[in-house]
Amino acid sequence: MDKNPEKGHIALLGWSLNAIEAAENFDRRYVVVAPDWAEEYCQEHAIPYVPWNFERLNDRSMEIAETLQEMGVDVAIPLYEETVEWAGAINSVLLDNPRLYGQALLLRDKALMKRRAQLGGIRVGIFEEAHDKEDVIRFLKRVNQTLLKLDGDPNDPIHLKAFDKAGCLGHRVIRTPDEVDTIPEEEFPVLMESHLDGWEFAVEAWIHNGKIRFLNISEYVTLGYSVFVPATPELERYRESITRQIEKLIKTFDIDFGFVHPEYFVTSDGEMYFGEVAYRPPGFKVFELLERAYGFNAYQGLILSFDPKTTEQEITDFFPREVVDAKGVAGCFGVYPRRRVVSRLQMPEETEDHPYFESHELTAPLEETVTKRTAFGTHWGLLYFFGDDPHTMRDLLKHQEELDFYV
Repeated sequence: MDKNPEKGHIALLGWSLNAIEAAENFDRRYVVVAPDWAEEYCQEHAIPYVPWNFERLNDRSMEIAETLQEMGVDVAIPLYEETVEWAGAINSVLLDNPRLYGQALLLRDKALMKRRAQLGGIRVGIFEEAHDKEDVIRFLKRVNQTLLKLDGDPNDPIHLKAFDKAGCLGHRVIRTPDEVDTIPEEEFPVLMESHLDGWEFAVEAWIHNGKIRFLNISEYVTLGYSVFVPATPELERYRESITRQIEKLIKTFDIDFGFVHPEYFVTSDGEMYFGEVAYRPPGFKVFELLERAYGFNAYQGLILSFDPKTTEQEITDFFPREVVDAKGVAGCFGVYPRRRVVSRLQMPEETEDHPYFESHELTAPLEETVTKRTAFGTHWGLLYFFGDDPHTMRDLLKHQEELDFYV
């Protein structure tokens, strides 16, 4: 597609073929910043490319910002959790706004993020940092004391999360002091949180000039397994209060442009609790699901909301109206083998024959023994569904948990 020199020149940080394809078919100039292994592919397919390895920010970090600045790049867009900090550092140079780096650090460190949210009057559960196993045992006891548990009552669980990894990575649920022994030393320090009972969901919000331009509510059927968009009417009825929460978030974290992916809990009495927020596209292919449901390319929406040269009109023309413009409901399910030993992939007939089933990305197993999942683990591939009823979608995704895909 012809590139418009009047519009911003974009750097994509990280490797995502879907994001590259979206940029290729869009009117902005772009460059991909990715590790050396991407070079050959980029040369072969004439993709503008700058090599960079995203290890910890260090003395050389300034180099990449200067390189991009010399190329005339206007803004850097993080595609993965690991590149959020880099985007903050680079954009503080490109946009001449040192505050953006500090903001990126807040959006990367889960403990700092919760403190900032609390200062902004956003409701969060109880949380603390743990440096060793004793800290975890103390926190578990104290949380349960606070909840006025009696001897013999089952403990309320606590959650342990890595400070700076994407959502489910390193997420553990601890109920007893004995379980604390299973945590490897190298996982510390960690963030500990009290358990919030409630309906957990995620939000994707595109922001331009400090205002929400499109807000999607993603409904989890089972966290770490399945998600669909748009949500059921039961969750959508909270849209107004969810929108208010996101506006509070934008104000608290000083977000002017870009994209946020926060997670919340809504309790039985309708109170909203903030879980965490990411400043990058969500996992579980939610961008692809949105494209299937609405027909717009969410990565191109990302480029628009980051580009300082985007006009009000472009934004208005680009995004559809939430819920009413959806052509259907798109969902996906992450498959985990249910058996300890598997030899082949076998798609259940009832899945393949369901009118909502569209495709899958499962591959034959490389090894026979299934590694035990620590924490939430990584799924073996996704199944995609599309249909017109959110309740049918929800029940269908739930039912997949009972089926064997690997036998």
